[in-house]
Amino acid sequence: MKKIVIATNNVGKLNEISNIFTPLDIEIVAQSMLGVPEADEPHVTFIENALAKARNASSHTSLPALADDSGICVDALNGAPGVHSARFAPAPAGSPAGGRDTQDQRNNRKLLELLVREPNRKAHYYCVIVLTRHANDPQPLICEARWQGEIVKTPRGSGGFGYDSLFLIPELRQTAAELAPEHKNRISHRGLALAALAARLRPAQPARPARR
Repeated sequence: MKKIVIATNNVGKLNEISNIFTPLDIEIVAQSMLGVPEADEPHVTFIENALAKARNASSHTSLPALADDSGICVDALNGAPGVHSARFAPAPAGSPAGGRDTQDQRNNRKLLELLVREPNRKAHYYCVIVLTRHANDPQPLICEARWQGEIVKTPRGSGGFGYDSLFLIPELRQTAAELAPEHKNRISHRGLALAALAARLRPAQPARPARR
């Protein structure tokens, strides 16, 4: 594979994916650059939504396609926001939806409101990566990972996106938004899932002859 279309228009995700794939000498291109419309995500599981997005991108471009579906799952909310993480808090009726930053702010406010009296702050980020070689690939490559943490009561940090300013990694005593990008890429749910996929895409090294 020399070229892969990335089935997302999320700039934050594109940057993270690009950093992981740079050493593999694989060209990646955002689906928006190829005129690919966003796929519907009607499913209740991350893996089904990721597969739908990858097949949609492959179908429109005839290229291998990579898609992820990810979100934050909060123990006290029975796993919510889950697959609805990106649009957890809809815009008020009659108000413009706004851009990604505006949506993230609404999502964060809603999450904090739901947990305001909740002592259990445990949560995890989850990510599944799907790579389809073509639209009807019967054996897509699938990698998944999770990132354990807690939800803080006040946003911290200016990096990342989504719920990163609320997601505390206890052993580091930092939120995901306080981490340097290269550090986050090594330990995050998406970073771990992408690293697992990258390992599967690397050419196999020839076996060394046995010493006598």
